[in-house]
Amino acid sequence: MRTPEQVIFTNMCMVYDDKGNALVQQRLDPKWPGVVFPGGHVEAGETFSQAVIREVKEETGLTIRQPRLCGVKHWHRQGVRHVVLLYKTCEFEGELTSSEEGPVWWTPIATLSDLPLANNFENMLQVFLRDDISEHTFRLEGETWFDVLT
Repeated sequence: MRTPEQVIFTNMCMVYDDKGNALVQQRLDPKWPGVVFPGGHVEAGETFSQAVIREVKEETGLTIRQPRLCGVKHWHRQGVRHVVLLYKTCEFEGELTSSEEGPVWWTPIATLSDLPLANNFENMLQVFLRDDISEHTFRLEGETWFDVLT
């Protein structure tokens, strides 16, 4: 019988408007710095959608509605599977406010790749932007990790 693996769940949400802009955040965490979409850890007892709504509120001041799961990113490290649930929504209200996680602002979706993105975020963007891709993972070949989009 196989032993169940330990899993850590996090989330990320692309909040976008009807003008072709997306809400981004400049992460200040030195472990994964750069521009990304807001998100964070799923806390015990939360549903996945409750967690993404809470994280976006904490990091941006906005209350989102009807986040739609559009994909997943996952990888294994030191015996733990890390799973990032990827959401998007265009339904939000409130006043945009930065948090201790980093400043937030609206930017054109068409120019996202021109920003100083966090490591591997450009590949992750494809899951948010393309309907034919729903999974982002990593494959180890020898000593080299490769991004895989499916």
